[in-house]
Amino acid sequence: MINQIYPCLWFDGQAKAAADFYCSIFKNSKITVESPMVVNFELDGKKFMGLNGGSTFKINPSISIFSTFESIDETNFVWNKLIQGGKALIEIGKHDWSERYGWLQDKFGLTWQISVVNNVGDKPSIKPAMLFTNDKFGKAEEAINCYTSTFNDSKIDVLINYPEGSSFGGKLMYSEFNLKQHDFIAMDGPGNHEYVFNEGISIVVDCKNQEEIDHYWHTLTANGGQESQCGWLKDKYGVSWQIVPTVLGELMSNPEKGQRVMQVVMQSKKFDIQELKNA
Repeated sequence: MINQIYPCLWFDGQAKAAADFYCSIFKNSKITVESPMVVNFELDGKKFMGLNGGSTFKINPSISIFSTFESIDETNFVWNKLIQGGKALIEIGKHDWSERYGWLQDKFGLTWQISVVNNVGDKPSIKPAMLFTNDKFGKAEEAINCYTSTFNDSKIDVLINYPEGSSFGGKLMYSEFNLKQHDFIAMDGPGNHEYVFNEGISIVVDCKNQEEIDHYWHTLTANGGQESQCGWLKDKYGVSWQIVPTVLGELMSNPEKGQRVMQVVMQSKKFDIQELKNA
């Protein structure tokens, strides 16, 4: 079984509205789980979680959703829908790297990089894109080496550095990598930015056993990472992860013990599957 690895988007009571909005725009999309706290949905078959977490954290552009489309017409269509009530960060148009590309922040705060595919016949895709800014600038390549060594069945597909001798020589201009067959993008972000990684977008890792939970937890918190509550952690680059057993949803929805399981969840840092089952 392949581990599910997917983004969790933090909302202040707007998870269902956001999921409805996104599913109305992307093909092959649907809501799969709905509760007052969590709304899971798929966009073109890619899994997302919307979390009604309150006002503590806000999504920012440090992690965006990079989406490519087969034609310029489709690229324009999605851009025009997503930007309703939002704003452009980079206006859509022709750029050195794409015939049609733009970066926007939608009305829910989520940022999207929208692009036509580079070559006719390329498959459209939806990938979380990490931007390493400020004190993490220059750490992107190190980070993806860390991630691909942490998750087996993972690899770096594309690695493009700024040319040596340029202002940012050696820093990571663009990369594509996958973790257990789930695709990601990472880049170093030159210049001064008002944002760094935070809990507004975290990466959820569904784990089938305690061995996996222990491995990912200890590896990702090593060398300067931070443990948090309810299965959350920050790695040494500031990226937030949720290391979660696949049985958690089933246990929490159990009418007999769901409340007790929730109490264990709220008191936990790293999850103990047996403790959850014994609740």
